[in-house]
Amino acid sequence: MDETPGPPARGPPGMPQGVQTLLGDPKRAIIRLALPMIAAFSLQTIYNFVDAIWVAGLGPGALAAVGFFFPFYFIALAIGLGIGTGGGAAISRRIGARDREGAGRVGSHTFILMLLSSTALAIPFFILAEPLFQAIGAGGTTGLVVAYGQILFAATPIIFLTSVGNAILRAEGDARRAMYAMAFGAVLNIVLDPIFIYTLGLGVAGAAWATVVSLAATSILMVNWLFRRRDTYVRFAFRGFRFEGAILRDILRVGLPASVMFLTMSFAILTLNLIVVSVDGTDGVAVMTAGWRVLTLAHLPVFGLSTAVVSVIGASYGARAYGKLKTAYLYGIRLGLYMEIPAAVAIFFLAGPLAGLFTWSAASAGITTDIIGFLLITAPSIPFMAIAVPTSTMFQGTGRGSSALIVTLFRTVILMPPLAYLFAASLGLGLTGVWWGILAATTLGAAVAFIWGRAYVNTLIAAEVTRTEEGPAKAS
Repeated sequence: MDETPGPPARGPPGMPQGVQTLLGDPKRAIIRLALPMIAAFSLQTIYNFVDAIWVAGLGPGALAAVGFFFPFYFIALAIGLGIGTGGGAAISRRIGARDREGAGRVGSHTFILMLLSSTALAIPFFILAEPLFQAIGAGGTTGLVVAYGQILFAATPIIFLTSVGNAILRAEGDARRAMYAMAFGAVLNIVLDPIFIYTLGLGVAGAAWATVVSLAATSILMVNWLFRRRDTYVRFAFRGFRFEGAILRDILRVGLPASVMFLTMSFAILTLNLIVVSVDGTDGVAVMTAGWRVLTLAHLPVFGLSTAVVSVIGASYGARAYGKLKTAYLYGIRLGLYMEIPAAVAIFFLAGPLAGLFTWSAASAGITTDIIGFLLITAPSIPFMAIAVPTSTMFQGTGRGSSALIVTLFRTVILMPPLAYLFAASLGLGLTGVWWGILAATTLGAAVAFIWGRAYVNTLIAAEVTRTEEGPAKAS
């Protein structure tokens, strides 16, 4: 099958430009959709980076508190992102099949699922916050974690709304407004952090309040675009709504594995925290929290690319354009490597100054050397995420949520915690052993993902060639 991108596909008159982009040249579509999202993720990640720096000024205890809460925050984020990913992928496939009414029905189902699941999650987490944090070894930082965590637990519906709204905008190729919403929230958060933490004297709880206010402002933008102005391709219809089994299955066959996929990341971080506490105490969690923020900053180009890859591949799969699908998949990996390799080199050689950003106060100065060690060991893992993440999103775009889950599960659960424990405890390397485990798991996981992903795409193309060749034969 010819993999050379053809001329941009054109839809019916009045079709939004973003949808026209999805149906056209896959390379051009990835660039046009990825650039705004990379910019948005950049601001979002810079916010997370700056947030950790401000919190670090309160001492290692406050930074560790954020680290202990992060797995639970990721659980909430995972379910919201999973619902958005499942709904967005289903919408993209319907756009590829030119089914606008079906795309609207999927959108309505996605929002109802978001409301029900976020409410069901927020209540028990808020009530059980203290025993949960005590159970994972928060120890003397438990009070700080509860003060920080309960505020964000209560805001779970807002977290879900922003995730799902962004996913729907990206699914129809409207990356620009998705970027505006994320960028607005991130900038507002950066401005509010020092005000709430230091000026108002709220401490670590102030960081949580700054996040909630920013997410609420972003949610207002989403509601205005999706429900008030109604100028999106996806049109929602809630009057007389009732769940349709076929649509639920289509959303959940990607959404549930996607949620579990994100949850495995939460499980990995939670398990790594426990290993770190066992070999170095809560200060080790502060080290990993700081180092992980730097890695997240480096991964932002891949996260931005992945949002474009899943939409373009979903539309290509819906249109049965498997040559374009393969082009989009490999092009996404190539672009990711172009950006991640320089990022890895920069972090390796700037490990000292980067660590200094988290140890600017006298209270945090003692963990500088350990943060440097984290960055030096894990920096080489960064380019491998440019292979692993686009492979997962390729599977999501084609509706194979279980395959995307297995790819991530293999890296984050089957490999990462056992290897971290092996190096840290069994081989006696202590804290640095955890970092070696992260590097080994990321490298091996990415290699397996790429072998499987490329084989699957080639299978799609071969099956389509066979079907095309058999068609005339049966007709004759």
